[in-house]
Amino acid sequence: MLTLLPTPIGNIEDITLRALRVLERAEIFLCEDTRVAKKLLQLLSERHGLAIRTPRFIALHSHNEKRFLEALDPSFFDREVVYMSDAGMPGISDPGAMLVRYCQQNGLDYTVLPGPTAFATAYAASGFLSPRFLFYGFLPHKGLDREKALTEVLASSYPVILYESPHRLEKLLDALVKKAPERPLFLAKELSKRHERYFFGRAETIARQITGTLLKGEWVVVIAPDEAPRNRGSIDVEEILTLSLPPKQKAKLLAKMTGESVKSWYARLMESGA
Repeated sequence: MLTLLPTPIGNIEDITLRALRVLERAEIFLCEDTRVAKKLLQLLSERHGLAIRTPRFIALHSHNEKRFLEALDPSFFDREVVYMSDAGMPGISDPGAMLVRYCQQNGLDYTVLPGPTAFATAYAASGFLSPRFLFYGFLPHKGLDREKALTEVLASSYPVILYESPHRLEKLLDALVKKAPERPLFLAKELSKRHERYFFGRAETIARQITGTLLKGEWVVVIAPDEAPRNRGSIDVEEILTLSLPPKQKAKLLAKMTGESVKSWYARLMESGA
């Protein structure tokens, strides 16, 4: 039996009673990071009297998940197996989905416990009124892929939720100042932890508030939807990127649309091979 077990995203008190019972029964722990899992179990033992057996710990992360499952016999799950990612819900911007697919393909029993999830917590705190939203996860790290993804996000008719690391948050806010300066934003830092903070406003205002050491920590960003009327005769950045044009011509069009330099766009197009 496989149990996908969400772990606290910051505050250890967010562990559920049901999760504690499952942890006490577990014979094998599949973990995104065995060191993080062992530390969590130690803390739970100290604070909640958790009586852990002497389980087997196996590292299972995005780099070895496919290889591990290809070599696995279904009888592995005859025991009580728990999968824990480092924080939050397995399968949501974390490994775990391939484990579920393996169980489905092999007719194996599995269950997923409810628990802490950063994107849902942030949206509840955002104050946005739409009952629908788009969870996008992490943007690509750099280059044209990031540019295209952000363009897609900003074209959404629903609020969009992103995860962002501290060393890329400034880059994201700078891009939003240029591309969507009037768009309302909500940012949550270090959800459920001691230094939890909320920020609401437009990108330029928030960028002035979040500087220096305040950038440290994990961030969730909620971007208000694009409510501008659509012009059917217009063309957007993503459409230009797909056109069969020489890079120099494409760079000129993109520069005219975005206000960025032709040189900058040309360098990105050459880097990506577009």
